This record gives sequence, C-alpha cells and structure tokens, in this order.
Amino acid sequence: MDLDSLVALAQSNGASDLHLEPGLPAALRIRGALRTMGDPIPAQTLLDFAQQAIGPEQWPQFLERRSHDFSKTIHGVRCRINVLQSSRGIGFAVRMLTSFQATIEKLNLHPDLKKFVAHTTGLILVSGPTGSGKSSTLAALLEEINLTEPRHIITIESPIEYTFRPRKSYIRQREVGRDTPSFEQALLDSLREDPDVLMVGEMRDPETMRLTLSAAETGHLVLATVHSSTCAEALQRVVGAFPSEIQSGIAAQLADAIVGVVSQRLRFRPDLSIRVPECEILLASNAVKNFIRTREFFRIISAIETGGEHGMWTFNRYRNWLENRTSWSRLDQEPETDEADAKPPTVPSLPSDTSILKNPWGPQRKPAAPAPSAPANAPKPGAGRIEIEPTESEFGKILKTPEKK
Repeated sequence: MDLDSLVALAQSNGASDLHLEPGLPAALRIRGALRTMGDPIPAQTLLDFAQQAIGPEQWPQFLERRSHDFSKTIHGVRCRINVLQSSRGIGFAVRMLTSFQATIEKLNLHPDLKKFVAHTTGLILVSGPTGSGKSSTLAALLEEINLTEPRHIITIESPIEYTFRPRKSYIRQREVGRDTPSFEQALLDSLREDPDVLMVGEMRDPETMRLTLSAAETGHLVLATVHSSTCAEALQRVVGAFPSEIQSGIAAQLADAIVGVVSQRLRFRPDLSIRVPECEILLASNAVKNFIRTREFFRIISAIETGGEHGMWTFNRYRNWLENRTSWSRLDQEPETDEADAKPPTVPSLPSDTSILKNPWGPQRKPAAPAPSAPANAPKPGAGRIEIEPTESEFGKILKTPEKK
C-alpha cells in the first residue's frame, strides 16, 4: 500500500477528497458524504508517505510549521495535498482535482454569472464553505474571459488547482511558495506587471484583503474567494477582519470596488447522480453599496430578495430555477479531448549563474537538463496549447518558506 494506490482507490470510487489519519481507515468523500474503506493505517506508514511526498529538502519546513501544502499529479489525477500533524500523528487531506476546463455551462451555473466578467474593473467575491466548489466557479469565470476577451490575466494561488490554456487571453499563473513567497508579495508585484485581471486564490488575512481592495480600486478586475455561507457574511467578514478604528474606511473602500458576490453550496441530485451548485447572487446596486458603506449588512438580505429584476438570486429562487432546468452537463458523459490528456511541458529552472535571478527565499533549483533535439517532422515549438504547469518531478523540489511570526 502506498499513497498512489490510495489515490487510485479514491479515483475509482468517484471521491472528491481522500483523508488519511493514523489508526483510522482511509475516508473518502463521495457525493458529499464520508465513507471509510479498508483497515486502519499505521502511524509509521503515513509518516513514510509524508517523508517521501514532501522530500528531504522541505521536511525541516514541515517540522517547523507542522503542515505542508502542495499539488501533485498521481495516476493522471492532479491532487491538492495538505500534510498535517494531528494528535494521532501525521495525516493527509487530499483533494482530487478535475482535469477538464471549467466553464459556466459545464458546471451547470446560471448564465447570468457571465455578466460579472463583462466588467473591466472592480472586485468579484466567490464565497462558500470548504468543498463548495468556489475554486471551480472562479476558474469558470476566468475561462469565460479567456474564451472571449484578449486580456492579461494573472492568478495567485496556493496551490494551483486549474491549469488554464491561453485562448484569447494571455494568462500567467503563480503558485505561492514556488513562484512567489506570499500572496502579499505577489499582489505587490502584479501592480507592476500590467494585468487586466487578477485572481487571488484566497483572502486569508487583512494585509491580503487590503492589497486586493487596492488592486480593485486602481483599475483592475479582481476575483477572489472568501469562506462564508452567504453574500452578506462574505462582505461582513472582509470588513470585520480589520481593526475597529479603520473599519469605516474599509467599508467605504469595499463599497466603491465591489461588483458582485456569489455564495454557493453543492447539493447532490439523486435523479442526475451529480452534485450541482446552488447559488446566492448579489449585484452591487446603489442601495447595496450604501448598506456596505454604512455597515448595515443585515439589510443586504432583503435587497437580494427584492432584487430579482436586477439579476439577483436568493438560494430559494435559484433552487427553483434548478428544478425547472432540463439540460444538464454531465462530465462523465463528455469525451475528453486530446488537449486534456496532453502532458504539460517542464518548467525551466532559473539560471544558477545569474545573480539577479537568485531566489531570495530559498535555494535555487538545479538547471534542467538540455532537451534532446527534435526530429525533422516534429511540430514546431508553440504549435500546441500552452500550459503553465510544472511536471510531477518539479513539485518534489518546491521549497516553501515558513510564515514569519
């Protein structure tokens, strides 16, 4: 038994998550419910898994932080992996990432969401509890831009979940810990990189929220996620993350920048054998902006209920739309294209003899070996789709700097 075989077991059972804990059997989240399988896993076995997955270079970082995040391709499935220290020992939380290009249609989302990305400036928030599909919805919004607009998109993620293939847009994806030391540094850098659209994987702290709001105010369209159960709570959480003496200023800044909020949760449909997103959608009308500015977040609920003609959706109204829907996207019935199965190119290492490019937050990686010469009938470079994604071998060399206390 190894980590690869457990991931293969989760994939064969259609699981979205795999949980491993010392002394307990493997737990799979299938259609939103946890199911255990097999015998209890010894603590030493999981310790060996962790040491092998994290690698000797990053093991000291894990011992200091007692957690480690990375993504890895296992059996053709991209996985977001969190290794953690618990009372029983070292455990794993593995999210199985889908390989398809997320779109509004494929996720069975309402087409009204496309109106959000028609804006060229402002802030769009996607909220919901863990495992509610926030990252997928965010990816679908970005893909809508990618398919329709020639914009420069920069994503800041930890780790990268969806790999975008540039179509009409020019896309750069940066992973915190590998390509940049922190969300804060990446946001500061982005303002000098001529972006049209910024995507912030998660606003975790006040500094990231402040920089995100500033970017939205300075002429960029910014998309971000936040953990909350409703649209009103998402806005309240952003303002409440700051000290009380500056919350009025933050509320005014948020009111000026906000474009809309999508709060969602997943519900399993037995008749379709799929999980579909149920959404609450808030648009930034003048009344909503005023409620945010005065911090009367409780009044936003009634604004959504009465804002149907303006494109707002309550959970109940959205559920009724789902019940009346007749056309559904079924990912398991859609053939994968050859683009989805194509192996991404190896990301070249930074040159070790150039002092300007030295990595200030960790040791440099060794230069990649020169690629063998291509045959005469090989396709020209750049003829295929571009994928900004490191290969499995690159992830083993990632060095993540511990957060400063």
